[in-house]
Amino acid sequence: MRLTTIDADAHVIEQPYTWSFMEEADRAFLPMVVNYASGHERYGAQGNLQKEFWVVDGRLQAKEANLGLDNTTVESREMRDVSARIKHMDELEIDVQVLYPTLFLRPITQNPRAEYAIFHSYNRWLAEIWKKAPDRLRWVVIPPLYSPESVLRAELEWAKDNGACGVFMRGQECERRLSDPYFEPLYRIAEELNLMVGIHSGNGAFQTHDFFGDEAGFNKFKLPCVGALHDLLMKGTPANFPKLRWGFIEISAQWVPYLLNDLKIRFQRRGKRFTSDMLKDNNVYVACQVTDDFDHILKYTAGDTLVIGTDYGHHDTSAQIEALRMLRENGEVDAALADRILGENAARLYGFD
Repeated sequence: MRLTTIDADAHVIEQPYTWSFMEEADRAFLPMVVNYASGHERYGAQGNLQKEFWVVDGRLQAKEANLGLDNTTVESREMRDVSARIKHMDELEIDVQVLYPTLFLRPITQNPRAEYAIFHSYNRWLAEIWKKAPDRLRWVVIPPLYSPESVLRAELEWAKDNGACGVFMRGQECERRLSDPYFEPLYRIAEELNLMVGIHSGNGAFQTHDFFGDEAGFNKFKLPCVGALHDLLMKGTPANFPKLRWGFIEISAQWVPYLLNDLKIRFQRRGKRFTSDMLKDNNVYVACQVTDDFDHILKYTAGDTLVIGTDYGHHDTSAQIEALRMLRENGEVDAALADRILGENAARLYGFD
């Protein structure tokens, strides 16, 4: 029997129906789609001319910048036909996908009411998708971080009851570092509800995001996540929430040796205890890529902390729709470890076991 295979990082592409769950009183915050007519041309990751853009709270946001046009259909990417998504998963030999957003990889708004209205609708769209395939499609809830703690708790509790298995965060949030005490209520609630914190390649701070502008995304999206883990471990934040699981998603695992080597030096200079496997001891998991140097990475951390995803629906340096199958077949890691990465580790991270 084939072992359970979990895609630890798959995506949905938002569409107009995503916002159909918005309350009537909040319709002023409804994201709009505008069409390109003239002016400077913008091209997506596959060389496609971007013809549509989102306008969210007065800001223009990419809609077609990072689409996997050659290996997914619009019906599957945008969940217009959930059965088509499931059929494609079957073809790829994927049992479960954990769904992450696309639009929200970048900062959207600092308006608490707009944030809540948009995230509230998105979360209910994902819950509707989950109900059509509860054993195959799980998702991470987007928390309204500018809202009061009571509102945040209600949203996470509702999401937990409707198929969510994690909380979505980016490398920076609300113009703050993730070690900021501001986020402690979120971590406490997530720990209580057995929801992991999925820190996905992305940035929720306007200042940093806009500073890097149109750069490739390495500085803007990926490095803030690497820095976030360094800072969280330096501050001891994970130790304050010993049952909370942390996932660092879509930034490969190639950086892990560098980060741990640097942390070891700093811990020793401060007389702090540095354990033999800091990731495992702090419930930290990292999504690797098939292009990673596993021999080097495994010198610094046990294979128990690695998961892998396809980046389904996207087309960037982390996207490999055949990644899960390739990991089992390419011989980069032994078969037993491949099975753990594809199944047991991801199940533990997302609370499936």
